[in-house]
Amino acid sequence: MDIGEIKLEMEPSQMNHPRIVSEAEWLIARKDFLTREKELTRLRDEVSRHRRELPWVKIDKQYVFDGPNGKETLADLFDGRGLGVVGMPL
Repeated sequence: MDIGEIKLEMEPSQMNHPRIVSEAEWLIARKDFLTREKELTRLRDEVSRHRRELPWVKIDKQYVFDGPNGKETLADLFDGRGLGVVGMPL
């Protein structure tokens, strides 16, 4: 498809623009927005705290990977460090 063939679904004159309001109305809307934004931030912080509090699982299985030095275990890859954290997609 050529870029010249792409057509906008709406003409620019049909796009919605924010309302024009007085400074007082804007201030009310802005304060409402900030309240909602702070609520979202608190909720995100709470969800992050819950994520950090999730229990861990000890991995006893000997996984083997193709590493820079050939076949390597997790212990080899972490070069003797005792803690390896792996994120799991939810």
